[in-house]
Amino acid sequence: MSDNEEQNQQAETPDNNNNHRSAGDAKQAAEQSQGSEAKKTSPLSKPKVKWTLIILGVVVAIALVAWLVYYLLVGRYLQETNNAYLQADSVVVAPRVGGYVTAVFVHDNQRIETGQPLLQIDERTYRATLEQAEAAVAVREADITAANANLDTRQAALRQANAQVMSAAASLHFAQSEVARFAPLAKSGADTHEHQTSLSHDLERAASEYESAQAQVASAKSQIKAMEAQIEQAKAGLKQAQADADQARISVGDTRLTAHIDGSIGNKTVQIGQFVAAGTRTMTVVPVSALYLSANFKETKVGLMRPGQPVTIEVDALSGVKLQGRVESLSPGTGSQFSLLPAENATGNFTKIVQRVPVRIKLLVGEEARKVLVPGMSVEVTVDTRSAKEGKKRAAEESERLQEHKS
Repeated sequence: MSDNEEQNQQAETPDNNNNHRSAGDAKQAAEQSQGSEAKKTSPLSKPKVKWTLIILGVVVAIALVAWLVYYLLVGRYLQETNNAYLQADSVVVAPRVGGYVTAVFVHDNQRIETGQPLLQIDERTYRATLEQAEAAVAVREADITAANANLDTRQAALRQANAQVMSAAASLHFAQSEVARFAPLAKSGADTHEHQTSLSHDLERAASEYESAQAQVASAKSQIKAMEAQIEQAKAGLKQAQADADQARISVGDTRLTAHIDGSIGNKTVQIGQFVAAGTRTMTVVPVSALYLSANFKETKVGLMRPGQPVTIEVDALSGVKLQGRVESLSPGTGSQFSLLPAENATGNFTKIVQRVPVRIKLLVGEEARKVLVPGMSVEVTVDTRSAKEGKKRAAEESERLQEHKS
């Protein structure tokens, strides 16, 4: 071989050796990698891991099924809302008469009972008015007594006048009979003219006395009627005076304000020496023992809500404690219907807004819970409507029967 060929052969020999060496290294690295992978076992191939995953899957499946069953049987009938507040029919204490406050018998947050005095207004002016009215009553009673006495006198005069009429009638009858008896004798001349004239004079005098007696009877009757009218007038005046006295007595009683319900004192603004006018708000009596719950449910949630259904109540003041209640009634209209300015949907553009229906709920709690429950607290309520779950079905059946009846 030539020198050039030998040099080329020598150059190719190292390259071939390098290629054989790199291929051997790659093969050895692959065998080592396969050996290490063979040595590593997959976690899923372990029985303990496999059974743990199977059990976990079964538990999750059972939980999902249990939740689905609970929702279908119970959950979908539980209607919840946090738009609910404790309320009470509080009584505002305001006087019916005005005056200066002379005494305040209660303080803020004090528990009171029915009939307990709250405050006193100066009663001197009203007491004087009462005494004046009572004096007017006494005057009217005296007027009636005097009028009755005068009536008795007039009745006695009437009886005397009637007696005089009877006496005059007897005298007239006697005079008439005398004239009739002596008239034939006078015509025959057996009686004198003077005697006949005397008899005629006696007859005229008897007739005049009879007419006078009758006039006295009529006068006595008229006076009796006048006295009876005066007595009726006096009785009417007595009733008016008694009414004035009763009004004054009521005003005196109104100077002392008392509690009309059991409860606690709140929002007291009155002080001793303060002048209060009639109708001025002085304090509020809150019947904490008669609390109730007003929950505003969306109209989409009251379809199965009925009075008497059980309610679960949660209050922030009693965290973790579930109180019980009962649905008392549903409002006859949504809250917007009783607002100061009800919505007028017949004008302008209309946007449908889900309305809320106030639901009144009675609290079924003990004395310990009532110690912390006050009006205005916000609560979360859950109403169980399962008792009316057939309500929609019955409503649909009624609608179908009505349609059949119309057709």
